[in-house]
Amino acid sequence: MSELPIQEIVFYLFSLVMLSAAIMVITVRNPVYAALFLILTFFTAAAIWMLLQAEFLAIVLVVVYVGAVMVLFLFVVMMLDINLAPLKEGFIRYLPVGVLVALVMAAELLTVLWGGGRLGEDMFPAPAAVEPGFSNTEAVGEWLYTQYLLPFEVAGIILLVAIVAAIALTLRKRPGLKTQNPSRQVLVRREERVRLVSMESEPPQGSGRG
Repeated sequence: MSELPIQEIVFYLFSLVMLSAAIMVITVRNPVYAALFLILTFFTAAAIWMLLQAEFLAIVLVVVYVGAVMVLFLFVVMMLDINLAPLKEGFIRYLPVGVLVALVMAAELLTVLWGGGRLGEDMFPAPAAVEPGFSNTEAVGEWLYTQYLLPFEVAGIILLVAIVAAIALTLRKRPGLKTQNPSRQVLVRREERVRLVSMESEPPQGSGRG
């Protein structure tokens, strides 16, 4: 039985980490833990794309999803009125999980950089079908807007529905909350907001003195 090359071992190891982190995202009940494991899932997927020499996809995944989507996730948590006071009080107990996630991400990053820099082509060889001057960014754009145009548009519609649903969750009446009614503001008339009062003029000061 032939031994697996180092590239396949690293690939399966990263895949195991990504699947485990993804399962933790949907099983843990604490939103802070879910956010940390979601970051680990995205980062591990980016590391796998780096192994496949899809650098553009890896960078976009880290910048967009880890940097922007996680901020959106935290905004959604705050919009849903989840009681964050216990979460802030127990910040120290989240530290071990945060350190563990950071160490795993650092280990994956060092593995990719060490394998690509020190061992080079021996550890992570380039695909055989890659031509000189090939750009994976150009290839992704061409495939996305030609062969996979319909799935791309469907994904955009799903994201739009998710945004509308998130906004609809926050549009509920709460006691004591001051809101605005734009339709009533547009239909308002001057007589309803402005009142002219006729007052007698007062005599000037100093009048009547000898």
